[in-house]
Amino acid sequence: MLIPHREPGVEEDSLPWDYQRIITAVRQAAGPVMAREVGEVVGVDVSVKAKPEPLRGKLVRLVDRGWLRKLPDGRFTTRL
Repeated sequence: MLIPHREPGVEEDSLPWDYQRIITAVRQAAGPVMAREVGEVVGVDVSVKAKPEPLRGKLVRLVDRGWLRKLPDGRFTTRL
């Protein structure tokens, strides 16, 4: 599995480099962030509405595996 589930003994550095950058961008934000805001930090062209979609997919994958949390309003934040 490319993106392992977050569990004891599995460290963030076991994630691919681009996923580590995404988690770092979310962590460094002042609060919950939208995919577009993460894209601006990691260098995704966010000027076209469809461009952040692959990034949004990565964010959702990180949510599904327990690395991030998605709020009801669609913003992302780190797990507590």
